[in-house]
Amino acid sequence: MMRCSRRSILGGTAAALAAAARTAIARQLADPRSADLAVINARVYTLDPAAPRAEALAVRDGRIIAAGTNDAIRTLIGPGTEVFDAKGMTVLPGFIDCHTHADGETLLYEVLVGNPFDVEFVTIASIIAKLRERAAKTPPGQWVEGYFYDDTKVKDGRLITRADLDSVSTAHPVAVYHRGGHTSFYNSKAFELAGITKSSPQPFGGSFDRDASGELNGRVTDLGQDVLWKAGERPQYSDAEKFARAKAGLAHISKQFARYGLTTVHHEGGNFSALLELRAEGQLMHRISYEPDQPMVDAMIANGWRTGFGDDWIRLGATSEHTVDGSFSERTMSIRAGYPGRKPPYRGNVTTTQADLDAWVERVWRAGIQPNCHTNGDIAIDMYLTSLERAQRLFPRRDVRPKFTHATLVDDGLVRRMKALDAVPAPFTSYAYYNPDKFKFYGEALMRHMMPYRSYLDAGIKVAAGCDFSPGPFAPLLGMQGMVTRTGWNGETWGANQRISIAEAIQVYTWNGAYNSHQEHLKGSIGAGKLADFVVLSDDPHTVNAGRIKDIQIVRTLAGGRATYVA
Repeated sequence: MMRCSRRSILGGTAAALAAAARTAIARQLADPRSADLAVINARVYTLDPAAPRAEALAVRDGRIIAAGTNDAIRTLIGPGTEVFDAKGMTVLPGFIDCHTHADGETLLYEVLVGNPFDVEFVTIASIIAKLRERAAKTPPGQWVEGYFYDDTKVKDGRLITRADLDSVSTAHPVAVYHRGGHTSFYNSKAFELAGITKSSPQPFGGSFDRDASGELNGRVTDLGQDVLWKAGERPQYSDAEKFARAKAGLAHISKQFARYGLTTVHHEGGNFSALLELRAEGQLMHRISYEPDQPMVDAMIANGWRTGFGDDWIRLGATSEHTVDGSFSERTMSIRAGYPGRKPPYRGNVTTTQADLDAWVERVWRAGIQPNCHTNGDIAIDMYLTSLERAQRLFPRRDVRPKFTHATLVDDGLVRRMKALDAVPAPFTSYAYYNPDKFKFYGEALMRHMMPYRSYLDAGIKVAAGCDFSPGPFAPLLGMQGMVTRTGWNGETWGANQRISIAEAIQVYTWNGAYNSHQEHLKGSIGAGKLADFVVLSDDPHTVNAGRIKDIQIVRTLAGGRATYVA
């Protein structure tokens, strides 16, 4: 009997997938049937180096069967073929976002105190008014919560405080959650219920912030939030109600993704059963690389499941982000040199130990699961690299592609180590445009090494896009504009040395995104045998003014040849 080692099986996965893709292409080309869909008179950018441009493409059974000249594609048109005349519009592979928190429930059911999708300034008074309205409908003792707060998108020019939230209610615990996810703001009732006072010690990996007099000012960072989240009461829903809310939220956000041209999105956890039901009912508008949280990772390990299990619509991807440090937008990320001008010196929050990180990485590495860590600062990136290098020494594996969510601040040495592991970072995309009002807290010297798309591409690293919604808007064209210009909504340019070309930005959002999840044989480019995932744009990003890329209209989004959005 032939004996195969686990290593040989894991190493052979990529070759098997490539062979399957070649077989699929041959089968498609040999099929005599006409195309289901033909797109003609288009400016097609295929992202296929062997044939980078085309005028038209044809689709059958959810896959592209050919891309080429109008004349060549017309030979595939039959009586039942749908023909879409693009009239000179641009066609690109469908956009892929490799890091989102797809929480449609919040968009549907919660109090939104900021704009989830675009730059909009609000007032503290408007936040208080919205929360008071919710408090009037909420039993005393239950949480009143506001979402999508952004501290630099407030006309008042200051942080919201405990006193502000005390004016909402003294009978309810009140919280305002920063859209970045690493800081929250609370009223006195919330601190009382959590047992936190001005004399409470600072928690590991977080903080209870204080004002100049030593009183709690309301702001809590990173792991310090854990004790607040456990306090107080929240509405209770039956299992059926929870499922219905999750399903409705996912259906809603799936439509939003399609509206912006996204055909594949990496989900950070979420209700897996609701996703499966949406897919079965035909309500899922985008493909999903599902990144399981720790309980599901534990179940995967216990049952021998690995990254890649699933199908073309929903598959198990890397782990959800295992958090190593704090936030870029909220200024809690780990920085070895410290934050400029901060007194006393502040180097951000590290939320784990090296020993614990080593153990976690080794466990998922040995199980054949793609590891993924939230690493913003250079301290966290170094820690994660150390754990990965250790795991590779102990248990060598090929083609792991360890995922770095954010990977915001690097130096040349860190980049070289990432390249040696064929790491796949997914830095922030929309931040360059959306968040320039936060970059002053870091300064130009640091910003030259942050969101370092140019550095990664120059090193040969297949960097992908990771908007991190809700922290950042998920519009891919807005993200591309920021990558190309490094200029924000306010006209400020930071870290211009990290600019990339529009062609490179498109590759980041397409082929590189497919590579991030070991799916470049299926998606990320337009060619025979590939999934028929593409977008039709009103203008060509290659030729419009770089400051107008975000304004290009998404005319159609197609996934598997099916229109998931039509303008």
